[in-house]
Parts: sequence; C-alpha cells; structure tokens
Amino acid sequence: MQRALSLAVTIDPMYSAQLLDHFQNPRNAGEIAAPDAIAEMENPVCGDVLRLTLAIEAGRVSEIRFQAKGCVAAIACASALTELVAGKTLVEAGSISRDSLIAAVGGLPQGSAHAVQLAMDALAEAVRKADSSLRSE
Repeated sequence: MQRALSLAVTIDPMYSAQLLDHFQNPRNAGEIAAPDAIAEMENPVCGDVLRLTLAIEAGRVSEIRFQAKGCVAAIACASALTELVAGKTLVEAGSISRDSLIAAVGGLPQGSAHAVQLAMDALAEAVRKADSSLRSE
C-alpha cells in the first residue's frame, strides 16, 4: 500500500500586498498642468526615473502627482509617497522618513532599496524647489 506524501510549502512573496497594490493601482499618477515645483531624479545605476510635480496652496501640498519609468518597487514607492505627502506643509513633507515610506508599501526586499532612495531624493528636491518658489514670491 502506498502512502500519499503531503508537503506544505510556504513561498515568501517578493513584494508585499501593499506594494503590489500601489504598483497595479498607482495613486496620483500623471502631471500637474501648472505646478509650483517640479523635481526629476534618475538612478544612474538602474535607470529608474521619477518626476514629481507639486501644487502648493496656503503653505500646504494641495496636489502631488508623479510620473515614473522603472521597476515595480520604484513605481509603488512613488505612488505611496504621493499619499504620504498630500495635504502636508512643506516642513512636514520634508520630514517624511525613509522608514515611513517603506512601511507604507509594506516593506521592501533588500534589492529594492534603490526605489525608496529615488523617491526620497525626488521629494527632497521638490520640497526645496517649492520652498524657494514660495520665498521668491
């Protein structure tokens, strides 16, 4: 008599459900027609590109949009970043941490650390440009 062998296999998915949701259903994709600030960053190693456009009203980010060319993690991080930034003051937006963004996408594999860095660099540049724009008015 033969016995059936039963194996339980658990496969750890590469990306979290939150990250995949941001990739498959990106929030705030596109570009603002007349932005108060534009930041475009490129990762020279992998070629990912992220462009952020921001509109500022009463000292707050009233609208933020992104355009990205890159990997799954880069697009997901950009999408999640827009949700974290929307409605914040420039100081609050500039204070968003790398860990907050990683948490917003449900974690990142080690090999995708470049994606969160690209988003954080683009945010820092956008905040700097928005702040300069407001000061010159």
